[in-house]
Amino acid sequence: MAQRYAGLRCVSRRKIEWLPGKECVYPMPNNLSWMHYERLMRVKNEDERDWYLREASTENWSYRTLDRNIGSQYYHRLLQTPESKRGEVIDEMQRLTADYQKDRHKFLRNPVVAEFLGFSQDAAYSETNLESAIIDHLQKFILELGKGYAFVARQQRIKTDIGEYYIDLVFYNYILKCFLLIDLKTSRITHEDIGQMDMYIRMYDELKCSEGDNPTIGLLLCSETSKDLARYSILKDSKQLYAAKYLTYLPTREELTAEIERQKEIFALQTGKNQD
Repeated sequence: MAQRYAGLRCVSRRKIEWLPGKECVYPMPNNLSWMHYERLMRVKNEDERDWYLREASTENWSYRTLDRNIGSQYYHRLLQTPESKRGEVIDEMQRLTADYQKDRHKFLRNPVVAEFLGFSQDAAYSETNLESAIIDHLQKFILELGKGYAFVARQQRIKTDIGEYYIDLVFYNYILKCFLLIDLKTSRITHEDIGQMDMYIRMYDELKCSEGDNPTIGLLLCSETSKDLARYSILKDSKQLYAAKYLTYLPTREELTAEIERQKEIFALQTGKNQD
């Protein structure tokens, strides 16, 4: 069944429709996140919005690149520039957004909207149920997670002299050339969760990585993130450890906008980077 926002109908994970007025259907590219779509929803001109959608997908723009290009009127500047000079505008944009495109975090979406798992908003489920649902919908989960990922293992065992440990989900990103470890939590993130994932990353780097692999990334995928932990724990300034919130239902436009802003603030606290 189609789900409606104010001004948007989500027909499926593959296409969206903008309402009201004449109905306009857009393909829903797999390489864009819900953060991209939330930003596109705020572009009122239909032609402009369609152009940004196509360019963001074709050029693999990160959310920050899309946000900056919309804010700097990139579309209108190109239209107003003679065709012979447009290359200069494009080169300038690519230069100014180069750092955004290099950021590791653009390969990790936050929040992760996983309504395809089949859980209702108020459903009670365990971490095992969540993991099983992800495996059952693995292709869709990988597409929502970000670009460049391939599945490696579920409950991968690491044996050490102090015992055996099991990592919920392991992926490999062929663009970043590194492993991604995911620890699933159906509760709010804690200091213990962060410490455990930090240990997993260190063990994986030493015991599993091969020559040519970049440092492992660890992602705590939890039902609620924390500003204080982003600010005061080892999450802060870490280049390998991240936390993200997942949603098992498709929120309203207002809820999605508010959640994206909260997660952007938490990321800024963790990395010390301004998200504007």
